[in-house]
Amino acid sequence: MLVKKLSNLIRARFPYIYITTYEEERVTNLLKKIVREPKLVKVPREVYIWTQTNGFINDETEKPIPGTITPSKALEFVEKCDKDAVFLFYDMHVNFGVKNRGCDYELVRRLRDLVGVLKTGQVRKNVFFISPDLIIPDTLQKDITICNFPLPTLKEISAKLNSMISQNVMVKSDTLTEEDKERLCKAALGLTLQEAENAFALAMVNDGTISIDDLKIIMDEKMQVIKKTGILEFVTTNLSIDDIGGLDNLKSWLKKRNNSWSENAKKYCIPAPKGVLITGVPGCGKSLTAKAMSAIWQLPLLRLDLGKIFSGLVGSSEENMRRAIATAEAVAPSILWVDEIEKGLSGVNSGGDSGVTSRIFGQFLTWMQEKEAPVFVIATANNINNLPPELMRKGRFDEIFFVDIPTFNERVEIFKLHLKKRLKDKEVSQKVPITDEVCKKLASLTEGFIGAEIEQVVISALYEAFFEKRALEFKDLEKTIKNTVPLSTTQREQILALRAWANVRAVAATKKEDLTAYSNDVENNTEARDVSKTRGGRSLDF
Repeated sequence: MLVKKLSNLIRARFPYIYITTYEEERVTNLLKKIVREPKLVKVPREVYIWTQTNGFINDETEKPIPGTITPSKALEFVEKCDKDAVFLFYDMHVNFGVKNRGCDYELVRRLRDLVGVLKTGQVRKNVFFISPDLIIPDTLQKDITICNFPLPTLKEISAKLNSMISQNVMVKSDTLTEEDKERLCKAALGLTLQEAENAFALAMVNDGTISIDDLKIIMDEKMQVIKKTGILEFVTTNLSIDDIGGLDNLKSWLKKRNNSWSENAKKYCIPAPKGVLITGVPGCGKSLTAKAMSAIWQLPLLRLDLGKIFSGLVGSSEENMRRAIATAEAVAPSILWVDEIEKGLSGVNSGGDSGVTSRIFGQFLTWMQEKEAPVFVIATANNINNLPPELMRKGRFDEIFFVDIPTFNERVEIFKLHLKKRLKDKEVSQKVPITDEVCKKLASLTEGFIGAEIEQVVISALYEAFFEKRALEFKDLEKTIKNTVPLSTTQREQILALRAWANVRAVAATKKEDLTAYSNDVENNTEARDVSKTRGGRSLDF
């Protein structure tokens, strides 16, 4: 598609074509291939490449053209050249006005004077501006055609990897299957060809082999791309699906959609999932799930802080959102995590910011609806009353999950996780064995506790034991539980309101069996019945 577009622009004698890219070598090779192929341009052209350090160089003879170092002299050469040719100018944008350097208006006038020669002259000539930044003077906007140059395709990255493997015969690649190659190359999507080559080379010299274990090296290279934006945060985590206690419905949904962007998934004609909205009681595992997803799916996790989007300069907030979206798509397949989304969108229905929040929200919604790149959006929210209704309609997210206060079985799992995580020393753990019996007893004492409170129960009890320089005892945990006032008590009204909302609008993140068992427990527990007799979310099985 790009080859056809560029060849048509050349044949139609468009005077100035502006290509924004960091990959000078790649775009130059493509243009040389196009202009030397009669089937594409009818009449082959010569190629001249200009830089501020060398002036023009004839690509075929590799000889510099004397007296063409300054932009004005270079344009004189373009005007006088009597051969069919294309002229590639690298970094001409610095003369169009950047930072403290103003626009060279004499140069702009020369470019405008040259338009007629390029369009109707006896020889066929086109000028290409190749630059990483798009800067066009207002007076040249009607004469310049912008052409976006995409990042390397999966096919190009695969060819580069195969070429490097064949050239480096000493590098072992016996364990690298075709499926592994595909995963490595897909992980490199969003990098320039040079960045991908650097990542593969680093993987090869690291241990003399290239295998699926080198996925982390490629992810680290992607991390550099994210850091340079200053808006998105690359989140690294060692969490796994087993680090989430309960929420089996949500975990099952995520597992079934793993690798849905792979080539094998195309056989089933299924689209890549768009995303999920996870709402519910604070401290019950929403953010933890987002972090664990990166490890489950082995995809980069990008955290979008909406606070960084908003800037004091007019129009810059919208540009920041565009950059954030473009970066997420560039490193796709990826996961975009918007934490506490309701806080970032709190100004949607107010006019206090001259409509900036509304415009950014509309921009984000349109992208979510229309996006084709495999960017999975996971949004978390505590206060659903502040979420605009447009965000929650079908088509934005694949599903809305509600995370409630942990059930009895989930509390058993959460206690096991945190006790195993903390009780690694035998001297400390000798009096509290991590058994089903112990965890069930603790779970029965913590009706209405959220996951974060259970973690703090374990930590606070360990502080007691540490202070007295002894092993942890069950009484330490019991004492801490008695001294804790759970969120289900302090925010009872808010939790009940959340559940009432979730019953008709969301799916329970907890599996159906746990909810049934929980209901039976509550009926037999008069102290907990008041706040816990209802559970939020429809009980569906995935």
